[in-house]
Amino acid sequence: MCLVTVIIPYFKKKKYIQDTINTVVSQTYKNLEIIIIYDDTDISDLNYLKKITKSDNRIIIIQNNNNLGAGLSRNEGIKKSSGEYIAFLDADDLWHKEKISRQIYFMKQNYSDISHTSYSIINNKTKKIASIRQAKNFNHVNELLKSCDIGLSTVILKKNILLENNIKFPNLKTKEDFVLWLKLLIHKNKIFALKENLMTWRKSKNSLSSNILQKILDGFKVYNVYMEFNFIKSIYYLMCLSFNYLKK
Repeated sequence: MCLVTVIIPYFKKKKYIQDTINTVVSQTYKNLEIIIIYDDTDISDLNYLKKITKSDNRIIIIQNNNNLGAGLSRNEGIKKSSGEYIAFLDADDLWHKEKISRQIYFMKQNYSDISHTSYSIINNKTKKIASIRQAKNFNHVNELLKSCDIGLSTVILKKNILLENNIKFPNLKTKEDFVLWLKLLIHKNKIFALKENLMTWRKSKNSLSSNILQKILDGFKVYNVYMEFNFIKSIYYLMCLSFNYLKK
């Protein structure tokens, strides 16, 4: 049974973190390393985290010296990880108890280095607020350019594909995961879809992902800075991205 490292950045999610951790430690797949990156200069939640995780020796807490943001915190987790596989999870999302076991089995059956799953969406009160987002295969970067249709907390990948190509999360407040998926596709990696609903994404009103202006600014950087498109082409793809987001 391969070791899977679960990477969870933490920043002011005390209300949800215990439920999130519970869905990890209760996985039917047991060979896990769970790395929580504490990314808050205010250490008031740190003792709480240590208290709720002390009963499981698979959990490691790493404390950042400065607030790095989710993407750079995940990079720190990847550097400290020991697993052959990396699974990403945000601190307020939830997993189906068989997520990792089903996904690892699916990846081995399909000779896949990267996979994602379908997922559902809830609000702060754990009420379902949207239809299930269905996962689909991505074989080429052009298939993903106009819409980020991959839920970060659904993704499992082999760590070596990040290390061999020196692929990291960029320093963005939002859309940092979108850049990573695009880079993986640029390097000829295929992203396989397990079309089962195995994750629940919590959409929070005060989260960065709900900050429209920030998303627009970061969306432009995705294309202009990281994809190196010219200004006009970047604006075109940003409009496509925004339209597809609203359509969802």
